[in-house]
Order: sequence, then C-alpha cells, then structure tokens
Amino acid sequence: MASLKVIVASLNPVKQAAAREAFEQAFPHLAISITGVDVPSGVRDQPMTDAETLLGARQRAQRAQQEQPHADFWVGLEGGVADAQGLGLQAFGWMCVRTDSREYSARSASFPLPRAAVAAIEGGEELGPVMDGLFKEHNTKHKGGAVGLLTNGLVSREALYIQPLIFALIPFMHEPLF
Repeated sequence: MASLKVIVASLNPVKQAAAREAFEQAFPHLAISITGVDVPSGVRDQPMTDAETLLGARQRAQRAQQEQPHADFWVGLEGGVADAQGLGLQAFGWMCVRTDSREYSARSASFPLPRAAVAAIEGGEELGPVMDGLFKEHNTKHKGGAVGLLTNGLVSREALYIQPLIFALIPFMHEPLF
C-alpha cells in the first residue's frame, strides 16, 4: 500500500489525531504516517485576530517543513479568538496544509465564549487554562478543548479541526482542478 508521510506542527495529541482522521478520510487508499514536531507559531500564545491565527497556522506548517523536510505534507493548526463583527469574542481554528509546491488553508466554525473567559483573555490569559479554571478541569486543550466543555462533549476540539483540515486538502484531492 502506498503511503503519505505527514508532519504535524504540534505535539498535542488532539491535533495529531485530527490530522490523522482528516488524511485517512481524504486519502483512504493510502497508509498515513503522522509525526508531530514542536515548532513555534511566531504569534502570541493566544492569537487575538483572524489574521494572526491564520499566520500562526501558516508559520507552524512552514517551520515544521524546515524542521522535518522529508515528508509529503506539513500541517499547521492554530486556535485563536476574535471579535465576531460586534457579536463578542469567539474561538475558532485555522488549518494550513502544505507540500513542497503548494499551500492551502481553511478555518473552522467559531463558537461564543463565556463572559468570564472573555474578560480573562482580554486581560492577557490563554483560552485553554482559562477554561480549565472555569470548569475545574486540567489540560483540556489536549482533550476536548473549550468547545468540548462548552458543548457538553457534543463537539470535541478534534472534531472541530477535522472538517477544516479536509477542506484544506480539497486541492490535493482534486489536483487537476487546482
């Protein structure tokens, strides 16, 4: 069976699992090898705008490629928050998938954050630890994430990231069209 080597720009098991699931769905006829690498995003620990979050995902994918140059794909995933056109601070993620010659990105759905989380984030804190404190949990960003806590487990962080990863893979699934 032919295979794809995918480098995920994170050691977070949730991000690696999301990448595995997306690639396995997009390329069911191939064996998928996932390797995580710890690289900086080059943006704030808590990105505060849509553009900053996308930049973080893109820079993670680029740095993963520099760190591990022998692969088929490099993937950067970055969670962020932004004011949703006056609707308040919402959380989401940007996914970036690149090869030696091309790069595509897609954004997840966004979801509202509780007032206490918004105040803490606006005060300089990061979403994951804030949600841990609000829900009396530990290290939820390596589990279901804020979205998992807020949806009572109906949507996990992994599930939130799979769909945009698949969207970012569309050009690679249909190469002649792109």
